[in-house]
Parts: sequence; structure tokens; C-alpha cells
Amino acid sequence: MCKVNDNYLKLQGRYLFSTIGKKVAKFKEDNPDKKVISLGIGDVTQPLAPAIIDTLHCSVDEMGHLDTFKGYAPDLGYEFLRSAIIKGDYKSRGVDISIDEVFINDGINSDAGNIQELFSVDNKVAVCDPVYPVYVDSNVMAGRAGTYDEDTQRWSNVIYMPCTPGNNFVPDIPKETPDIIYLCFPNNPTGTTITKDKLQIWVDYANRINAVIIYDAAYEAYISEDNTAHTIYECEGAKSCAIELKSFSKSAGFTGLRLGYTVVPKELKYSEVSLNALWARHYGTKYNGTPYIVQRAGEAVYSETGKEQIKKQIDYYKNNAKVMLEGLKKEGYSVYGGVNAPYIWLKTPNSMTSWEFFYYLLEKANIVGTPGSGFGPVGEGYFRLTAFGTYENTLEAIERIKKL
Repeated sequence: MCKVNDNYLKLQGRYLFSTIGKKVAKFKEDNPDKKVISLGIGDVTQPLAPAIIDTLHCSVDEMGHLDTFKGYAPDLGYEFLRSAIIKGDYKSRGVDISIDEVFINDGINSDAGNIQELFSVDNKVAVCDPVYPVYVDSNVMAGRAGTYDEDTQRWSNVIYMPCTPGNNFVPDIPKETPDIIYLCFPNNPTGTTITKDKLQIWVDYANRINAVIIYDAAYEAYISEDNTAHTIYECEGAKSCAIELKSFSKSAGFTGLRLGYTVVPKELKYSEVSLNALWARHYGTKYNGTPYIVQRAGEAVYSETGKEQIKKQIDYYKNNAKVMLEGLKKEGYSVYGGVNAPYIWLKTPNSMTSWEFFYYLLEKANIVGTPGSGFGPVGEGYFRLTAFGTYENTLEAIERIKKL
């Protein structure tokens, strides 16, 4: 008789953003006259840069001619894109990455969920709290998280590292010893980041205890402050302990195109086993590749014209974050983030729970955000807003909040 993977049955509730989507859809159905402003899910609103559109048109035309038609993409991605990534994201920052250490994917979420397959279920996982849900949920699916405690809302085999105003939302080294450490900076959901000096401490720690860091750098394009690493490999020794995940979704507006990449250095070995070789085998076995036209569009991101156009889009969203940050502070909210990331993390007013504030904003101001409790126990009492709306809607949202 066929049996299901009962680890899936341990997952708590629905995926956070699916739950929000259903609740918002019901509100719109019941209130068709209301204009709902969505500042919840981190989806971009500005169209793709002209340089990317032009490249897409050209590459589509190529697919219609015998001499330029492309079939299956190479397992790890086309060399033209991997070379552009190395030059634009690593060599430009003094970091040496080889072409066979870069794996092209269809967006960061896939690899963020699948990378844990490289590791034994006996490993102990450490995550920031609050945390992007996929890090925990994918380990639950694998059977690595242990059992769930309803009272504490924690998994028995997961080390939770609180990120609060008291530690500037940067986790302290845990008392328990982890084997796998998930870090995301600039952070989703808090919108805060880590200095290069403090990131170096984590790299040194991981090397000392022989742990691996899975480093999510999806929002590095939004970094505004100095002494902040755009890649973990700016830290000495990181290539022997860290896997890096990056995305084109928020840096170049590719949420509809789907493109990202993972870097697995060849120096990264445990028990003399190369994680780079294992991940290459994973790709060859379980991934069909990213379409040629999308990879050509990714290459256009690194052209001089592409960089100029994309910088304007990033500045657009950063200005939205500034508007929200300053506007909410003027209204007396305790607000964090919004400087090095496109997220605002605010303390809910009047001791409201995260979900109480969600319904309050939705019903009273017709604004959608994300309850902080959906990102972990320490997220309770906080709320996330994104800067990915239009400038006009961002201004209107702040005005509505002022009237509450």
C-alpha cells in the first residue's frame, strides 16, 4: 500500500502568504467598493527595464531560426550568464568565484527549500526568529525539525535565534551547537541588516564548529550603508563554510520571469565530501534548467544600460521605503528596517497581536500587510509592510494610516 510522507502532515497550517491571499480575497468579495492597497506579499509593481525587454524580444526571435534555436539549457546554466554574474557580483567586489561554482535556478525559493537535501536528517538547524518560512518548513518536510510544541510554537530540533530591538535584529551565537545555520541579510522580514564585522564573526564560528551557513542575500541590491557585505564571500574563510543564494526577483523585477542562482564553493567539504559535486548531481537529476530567453534577460541586467535602468527601479522602491519609514515614525510607530531593504518592520500599536493588527488595517484602512507572527514566535506583536507598491499607493497608504 502506498504511504505518504507523514512529515508533510506535521506542517502547521497553510503557507503564510496563501492564507493572507485567501483572507484578502474574501474581504474584496464582501467589499467590492473598497480600494485595497497591498503592501503584504513582496511582489514588484514596476515593469521590466527596457534593456531587459529588448533582450527578451531578441532572444525570442532567436528561437524562431534554425541557426540560433536553443533546446535544453545546460544543467548549471549558460556560461554567458554565469560569467556575467561572476564579473558583476563577485569580481567587482574582489571575490574570486569560478564558473562551476554558480548554479542558475528559477528563483531563490526553489533552492532555499531544496538545499537542505544535501544534509543528513540528523543535523541540527538554527534559524533567526523571525524567519522566512521556507527555511523551517523545508526542514519539517525532510523530517529534520523534530516535533512541534503548540504552546511555544517551536520545533524541538530547531534552534531559534531571537532577533529583537535589543540585539539590533542580529542574532547572537546560540548556546546550542548547530550544524546548519540559516542567515538572511538584508533580512526578510525585519528589513534590517548585519555589518561585515559581525558577519565575519558568524563565518569564523561556522568554520570553528564545522557547520554550514546557508546565506540568503536576495536583497543585497538595496544595501545603502557602508561596512555591509553584498556577498558573504567578502568575509575571510566564507568559501569553506557558506552557500549563498541570490535572486533577480527583487533586484531586477524578475518575479514574473523567475531567475536566481546559488553559489556552492568547491572548498566547501564535509567528511571530505564536496557539496559542490553533490549539488551538481542534484541539478542534473532533479532540475530541468532555466529557459534560454530568461537567462539572456538575466545577462542584460549586467550591461551598462541595464545597470542604469535597474538602479532607477531600486531607487524607486527605496524611496517608497523611506516614505513609509518617515511617515510611520511621525505617527508614533516603532519602526525598523527600510534603509538597506525594501521592508518595514513595525511594532503593533496598543498591544494588538499581529493578526489583530492585520484585520484592523484591512478593515479600517483597506491596507494589506503581513502579520509578524507568521515568521516565528518572536515575530508576534510585529508587522511587515513592503516597499514594492506604487509610489502613489504608498503615499495613500500612509495617509490612510494617519487617519486611523
